[in-house]
Amino acid sequence: MTTDQTPAPADGYSYTLTRTLDAPVARVWQAWTAPDQYAQWAHAVPGSVELDVRPGGAWKATMQTPDGAEFPLTGSYVEVAEHSRLVLGMDIPGRPDPALMTMELTEQGPRNTVIVLTQTCDTQEERDMAEQGSGMLLDGLERFLADGAKG
Repeated sequence: MTTDQTPAPADGYSYTLTRTLDAPVARVWQAWTAPDQYAQWAHAVPGSVELDVRPGGAWKATMQTPDGAEFPLTGSYVEVAEHSRLVLGMDIPGRPDPALMTMELTEQGPRNTVIVLTQTCDTQEERDMAEQGSGMLLDGLERFLADGAKG
């Protein structure tokens, strides 16, 4: 995994996480966009995930930390390019515009997919927390895909 942190105080604080996954791009896309699969790897409370994967479609999930704390998250899809790119908006209390995260997939052969997550946050602290959460998401996705051809 590579991580790039690019502070740009005028525009916020960005991070980029990149991993190569041992799965075809269609499998990675399905894991990210099918509610039952997403719930299995994304640390979501069972039954809390709703994904309307289309531009303007809403998503919601209640995430659970290892210590049992729960965090309800909501947002919408800004851009959807099947098997290649998702831009998700996340609702942030007190913020007029959603925080955007971009997920890009690139197929490298029949069984390898490069996934890149990028996000820009308002503060370094927000960026660090978002980057940690995104790293946990990628860890969970990697484990889910390694567990075999479920779904």
